[in-house]
Amino acid sequence: MPRRVLITGAAGLIGQYLFRSASRWASGWNVHGVTRADIDLTDHLSVERLWQTIRPTAVIHCAALSRTKDCEQNPGLARQVNVEATTHLATLSADIPFLFLSSGEVFDGARGWYGEADEPRPVNIYGKTKLEAEHIVLQGPRHTVLRIVLTAGTSHNGDRSFVEDMCRAARVGREVLLYADEYRCPLPAGTIARAVWELLARDQPGLYHLGGRERLSRWEIGEALLPWYPELSHRLVKGSARNHTGAPRPSDLSLRCDKIQGLLSFPIPGFREWLSTRSQRGDDLWEYLTP
Repeated sequence: MPRRVLITGAAGLIGQYLFRSASRWASGWNVHGVTRADIDLTDHLSVERLWQTIRPTAVIHCAALSRTKDCEQNPGLARQVNVEATTHLATLSADIPFLFLSSGEVFDGARGWYGEADEPRPVNIYGKTKLEAEHIVLQGPRHTVLRIVLTAGTSHNGDRSFVEDMCRAARVGREVLLYADEYRCPLPAGTIARAVWELLARDQPGLYHLGGRERLSRWEIGEALLPWYPELSHRLVKGSARNHTGAPRPSDLSLRCDKIQGLLSFPIPGFREWLSTRSQRGDDLWEYLTP
């Protein structure tokens, strides 16, 4: 039987990298991607027609309403996209592998280095909808939830990663405020894509965390990027999360990744370590990880 994988959110950052890396890491898979322009995943009848056309044997569900501000401003839409559309796809995928990209935002960020057994306590709408969807997805015996945190990379339109957001702001003369007391464990999208393909091939469903080996503050991340993006020079401003206004943001979303590391064929890198390796080799900064 042909192996057909459906990727939702194919125009998103990780979705794009999944396609770019499929020929390298997903041998034997017939890859079908859908974007928001192709289909409204909240339209269940359209999704069912698509399902009958493709008849996937696996699903990688990347699509989401992921901007925290958007979720806070429209919680109904956030639930419709992040929970209801996910529930429908998970139901259609009852008998096949279904990999759902979730987020470390399910935690409150009070202490960091969260493992899969730690109790989630989301502090914003995005995290709450992701956690609700997780509970539904994990009811499937062949279903997997992969929590990630902060993803670097370059997208077709230059508007998908936190690095692109920073550079866009700098190029128009705006300051880039980075908190020195807000911590993440960033990874390049190519590394995440390779891990997703390997996890799908392993067929060991469950809950996994995937983040970089280093716990870095937002300010440290910005400093690490300066050699690659000179436009950020003199635009980075150090701030404190204590002065943050707007949607709630967890202060520390570092993740422990021992469980998934035991399944992967490559070591999960730290962000600065990875940047240094790419510099020494002269590779494209955002190319997918090589052995």
